[in-house]
Amino acid sequence: MIEVKTRGELQAMRAAGLIVARTLAAVRDLARPGVSTAELDELAEQTIRDAGAVPSFQGYHGFPASICASVNEQIVHGIPAKEQVLGEGDLISVDCGAILDGWHGDSAVTIAVGEVSEKDRKLSEATERAMWAGVAAVRAGARLTDISHAVQTAAEKAGREHGVGYGMILEYGGHGIGSQMHMEPFLPNVGKPGKGPRLKPGMALAVEPMLTGGGGETEELDDGWTVVTADGSRAAHWEHTVAITADGPWVLTAPEES
Repeated sequence: MIEVKTRGELQAMRAAGLIVARTLAAVRDLARPGVSTAELDELAEQTIRDAGAVPSFQGYHGFPASICASVNEQIVHGIPAKEQVLGEGDLISVDCGAILDGWHGDSAVTIAVGEVSEKDRKLSEATERAMWAGVAAVRAGARLTDISHAVQTAAEKAGREHGVGYGMILEYGGHGIGSQMHMEPFLPNVGKPGKGPRLKPGMALAVEPMLTGGGGETEELDDGWTVVTADGSRAAHWEHTVAITADGPWVLTAPEES
């Protein structure tokens, strides 16, 4: 069963989503050469708590931080550390969640640290484009895999334009969200359209493609969390929490001016 929220409950999720958006903006401003991922985590936790919310990730199945900070070949679930200091040209994906009054917001961005290569810039751009294509497909009456197909199609199109065969991550994807961070259904980032449950107003989904500059094979590090590319290629990750309304998709984690 997919949780269906009232308008008031979606508005509560929007409030949580705005906190996530402000937190990611603060982290983006701090992410520069010489800053550790632990410093980013400390800023994120303080920003979330100052807003009266709680970090969704901290303690989630034992996760030890408030954000996931995944650098270069790390795809998702990277654990912030004092020893992990950002350098010029790094690519860092920051995933952040907040709980406010029992409702969740979840979003991720990929940040260029200083001047990055054109290849990495295009990788992040392709991933973000794929996310927005998926967001546009979050509509009442559509099927779940219409979103998957939109993400895949946009990623493949970007790859053709860039002359790159981007790796698609199959094991990880989007998910339902609301009174819990991870809920049914799992949302694959690839697939044929027209399959899965029909989308209804009041549902909310996290749309989150991950692409790599190489293959789609992954490995998990010994810390039990950090997922990396098997071939060492760099990765990008973008995510928004999106509500289904009668008027179309409502991006609950978009910045206030959006």
